[in-house]
Amino acid sequence: MFVHPEEILETIKMVNNENLDIRTVTMGISLRGCCHPDITTFNKNIYDRILSCAEKLVRTTDEIQSLYGIPIINRRISITPIAIVAESCQAEDYVSVAETLDRAAHDIGIDFIGGFSALVQKGMTPGDLKLIESIPRALAVTRKVCASVNLATTKAGINMDAVALMGRIIKETAMLTGDRGGIGCAKLVVFANAPEDNPFMAGAFHGIGEPDCVINVGVSGPGVVNSAVRALKGDTSLGDISECIKKTAFKITRMGEMVGREVARRLDAQFGVLDLSLAPTPAVGDSVAAILEAMGLESCGTHGTTAALALLNDAVKKGGAMASSSVGGLSGAFIPVSEDEGMIRAVQRGSLTLDKLEAMTCVCSVGLDMVAVPGDTPASTISAIIADEMAIGMINKKTTAVRIIPAPGTNVGDLVEFGGLLGSAPVMAVHNFSAEAFIARGGRIPAPIQSLTN
Repeated sequence: MFVHPEEILETIKMVNNENLDIRTVTMGISLRGCCHPDITTFNKNIYDRILSCAEKLVRTTDEIQSLYGIPIINRRISITPIAIVAESCQAEDYVSVAETLDRAAHDIGIDFIGGFSALVQKGMTPGDLKLIESIPRALAVTRKVCASVNLATTKAGINMDAVALMGRIIKETAMLTGDRGGIGCAKLVVFANAPEDNPFMAGAFHGIGEPDCVINVGVSGPGVVNSAVRALKGDTSLGDISECIKKTAFKITRMGEMVGREVARRLDAQFGVLDLSLAPTPAVGDSVAAILEAMGLESCGTHGTTAALALLNDAVKKGGAMASSSVGGLSGAFIPVSEDEGMIRAVQRGSLTLDKLEAMTCVCSVGLDMVAVPGDTPASTISAIIADEMAIGMINKKTTAVRIIPAPGTNVGDLVEFGGLLGSAPVMAVHNFSAEAFIARGGRIPAPIQSLTN
């Protein structure tokens, strides 16, 4: 891959002045050869397998970081969904599996391991149910394990029994980690149309169609895009803003693929995808909301926000697609409230509400992300919020997700501190009117007519 000297100089500028980084290098590892009916043997198999593949991951990424001068913020691992590979285990729950994953992550020195997951869009097997019921305790006793559950697809519809169950699971997870603001819920996400090659947590897992061992890279550059948009003249048209974002995304993608391919080569792994997602951080200037406001909105969340976000998301994907044939994962713009200082300000000033966030998820890369709600929010209300988001993903043939935190003991307007990249979440209001009778009906919302594509 040839890189022009001018690209190197531009990258140095973006790293030094505009918060450009490789948000994550994620190694995907297949655990399909680890199955065993004895859970002790199974745990040993997965521990040995993870260490044999990833023991050099941190050292290698450190070397690449020094070589290119590009910060790599997180090193992560994604694995085959545990509900699949642990199905044959004779055990009451899978908490010991989560503890084994946490120990492996700690011993390797990575930040997170994702794949304590189940895919239940059309129904639940005993293994799926066992994993889901294990999630609250698993996330309470581990630090680095992330969990995800896929509840819907465009082809299958929405599993409303699982949606109802996940409302209760999220509440229980928050309660068991209540002394830390309900942080267990920050490591748990539910999906519609979950991608198999997503390098970002908490939703990363190694899909069943993936190679044996693969490197997926997540690049983030909201600060770079924000700087580029703000450098334009005040009368620049929206079409020209789109072109500016496309060119910026092109440069970011080139840098990310260079890093990813070199890491894969050194680890003798296959290079998978480059996920170009504008994933913000709590740092000032590294905000998706700031980009939208740079386009001319007084405050993120006001009328016009969804249109501005649609422009941003589309331009980022087009720029990435021009730069690489390996763009995948989620790719686009994330809107995690707690991780974006501009979003936090917008919530606090009253311009950004939960309903507006839901509208924005129709055009962004994922969904309702890192949203804190009052601790006494009923499980049925959480399930109803999830159901709405699953419907958006199902009907629009896109990935949507919910990572919601009913922070124990909090009320609307409180601020829940998580620290690090997770930031701080302002507690947002939910509707007081109940959806309990609707959620209690259960069953399955059928796949839409647009699923009939054969």
